[in-house]
Amino acid sequence: MLFLLTGEVQIGKTRWLESLVAELGAFGVPCAGVLAPGQWVPSTGPHADANGFEKLGIDNVLLPSGERIPFARRGDLARADGTFDEESRAAKAELAWHIDDAAIDRVNAHFDEITAHASAAAPVGAKPHSERSAEGAESKDPSRAPGLLIVDELGRLEIWRGGGLTSAMALLAQGPTPVFPHALAVVRDYLLDDTEALLAEAWPDRCRISPDDTGRAVILSACEFGA
Repeated sequence: MLFLLTGEVQIGKTRWLESLVAELGAFGVPCAGVLAPGQWVPSTGPHADANGFEKLGIDNVLLPSGERIPFARRGDLARADGTFDEESRAAKAELAWHIDDAAIDRVNAHFDEITAHASAAAPVGAKPHSERSAEGAESKDPSRAPGLLIVDELGRLEIWRGGGLTSAMALLAQGPTPVFPHALAVVRDYLLDDTEALLAEAWPDRCRISPDDTGRAVILSACEFGA
């Protein structure tokens, strides 16, 4: 199943995901991929939200290691401090966030590592999770336990331009596998239809979810745990 997590800007999608990853880990369900928490500071300026915080940038947290790398900086701030690169992929796409090309390459390398590990852990002919669980022995190995692939998030670079997190898109394009029978991608609402069109063949079973108790219950049920 492919879960497409969507919702309004700054409603806590990544915080919700962080909690979900912790809960799945407690159940023995490994999560791999990337989370994208924001860099927030208290603020009373024009960019402050209703709670008095301003978003300066976005980190990427690589799962399962937890390595955190700076990923994006607000465009106006990048221009002000001289780090804006007019030749970068993000600049050419006219994104509001300036994403360093080296950061994109690092995250793509991470997804390449996940792909290689998944291929090594799931030889051709591997049995579905339900059969392995019934037999018992193989499902006890955490390195081979079926997990959830997470991509936070797919944006205009990936969906409209075929760029950005290309390795994540390539892994998603494989569809469900013994290692990752389920995947979750964070997608803005205006990109949902195009995202589904790109991944329809690979993931005929798809579900749009919100960062709430219903979305949580749907994922836990798919991972064979009750809500």
